[in-house]
Amino acid sequence: MRKPGSVKSLEELGRVRLSPSFFMRDFLYSEIANFYGIPNIPDDPELAIAAGARLCEDVLEPLQQKFGRISIRSAYRSCEVNQKGVGRHNCSSNEANYAGHIWDRRDANGFMGATACIVVNRFIPYYERTGHWQALAWWLHDNLHVDATFFPRFAAFNVKWYEGERSGIYSQIPPNRGYLTRPDHENWSGSHEGEYAEFLAEIEPN
Repeated sequence: MRKPGSVKSLEELGRVRLSPSFFMRDFLYSEIANFYGIPNIPDDPELAIAAGARLCEDVLEPLQQKFGRISIRSAYRSCEVNQKGVGRHNCSSNEANYAGHIWDRRDANGFMGATACIVVNRFIPYYERTGHWQALAWWLHDNLHVDATFFPRFAAFNVKWYEGERSGIYSQIPPNRGYLTRPDHENWSGSHEGEYAEFLAEIEPN
């Protein structure tokens, strides 16, 4: 598939079904693109589709099956859109976002990947009552092969499917900024179900 050059071809890209619940169009909206009038269109649709399909099949579908509806806050960014956000809208450099938010570029190691910022809607009441974002973070770590970065509002988080090795779970939520876990931490291995048992009990009563 070539880069869309017309409304019709962009519509066709949007109709690509990445998984049973998600279409490519779900991931193309961007506030940066919308505000500045920059088309958020992949240069390499085939690579973006391949990476996005793995994100949806391996990460988002299991999350949605377990916890119900998820909301997508931010996902695919073209190089032009991401560059516009560097230094003003909290976007990392294009190179740092290859195989991340920029789905249609492999990273320096030749790996593909895809990132989406999402909210698990069912988690919001528990998080707002307890502040315990770690409950969802540890469930992710124990059950999915992903990296994630958590943010304060609604415990939204960037979640990344990636061909290479995992780098860990990171927090931007004060006072716990920094890595919750990563491969060189003692808490990387083993089960952490005690951290999320209370939350699961609330949504899965006996």
